[in-house]
Amino acid sequence: MKVTVLVGGVGGARFLLGVQQLLGLGQFETQRHPDAGPGNHELSAIVNIGDDAWIHGLRVCPDLDTCMYTLGGGVDPERGWGHRDETWHAKEELARYGVQPDWFGLGDRDIATHLVRTQMLGAGYPLSQITTALCDRWQPGARLLPASDDRCETHVVITDPDDGTRRAIHFQEWWVRYRAGVPTHSFAFIGAEKATATSEAVAAIADADVILLAPSNPVVSVGAILAVPGIRAALRSATAPVVGYSPIIGGKPLRGMADACLSVIGVESTAEAVGRHYGARGGTGILDCWLVHEGDHADIDGVAVTAVPLLMTDPKATAEMVRAGLELAGVHP
Repeated sequence: MKVTVLVGGVGGARFLLGVQQLLGLGQFETQRHPDAGPGNHELSAIVNIGDDAWIHGLRVCPDLDTCMYTLGGGVDPERGWGHRDETWHAKEELARYGVQPDWFGLGDRDIATHLVRTQMLGAGYPLSQITTALCDRWQPGARLLPASDDRCETHVVITDPDDGTRRAIHFQEWWVRYRAGVPTHSFAFIGAEKATATSEAVAAIADADVILLAPSNPVVSVGAILAVPGIRAALRSATAPVVGYSPIIGGKPLRGMADACLSVIGVESTAEAVGRHYGARGGTGILDCWLVHEGDHADIDGVAVTAVPLLMTDPKATAEMVRAGLELAGVHP
């Protein structure tokens, strides 16, 4: 079976681990359940690039790297991002020089990844090929596909807390420096008007037996992927069912600050409101199925809805979430 997942960073990476657990892929290959088939399943992840930024002259792709490190067994287990056993000597030295930005830290091991990526970009390689090359080192057990090879960065229009003027800043500054705690007016996907989805991402959607929307941030993770021209059209024309998972449980996000993002675009922090934001494929949206947490409710015209436990406490629990979504869509591995 071919499974394609649209994902963001930490939560998306953990969701992918659950897919791998269910299908017996990656680090779970030796644990394949007897009813999981002959072991020829394929997992493709279309990953958000809206968070990507230039930091200290290096091209940083937080969501791609978090997925790569997590599936490759090298992520920091406490933070959920960055390298395991990381050191921070370069960050400390940069601080002594007074180099900005001082609110975004790159670990010493992590810098190696960004150096390789930046050098390959300079040599003319597209991000998709670079990601494949980096994954040769990590062997994540899935194809990690950037949504586009083109620039499509998420920027945020805020009221500057220092002088009261309205200006646009990179999403990373809004998220990491300000913790989404400044007056915020809108999001803009810079470069989207000229960007195109990679052929690999479009093919992964077209060839899939099932397409999953991870419970990632619907505005700046999944939403940023959908902002790339070609992705939404591919989802709407796909022959496979599209199954989404609510990132909102009991009116609160699973993780991160999805509620802060949703309020900016005028969407309530409820499972039903987010499902309606995505919409049904029978209308103008992208969903066929929508899973909400037990105790939550959603009534969305044209979308099959079920309530199951959605807490990703470990890969096994996440695998059961994935299984429930496949069953709702009538797909069986």
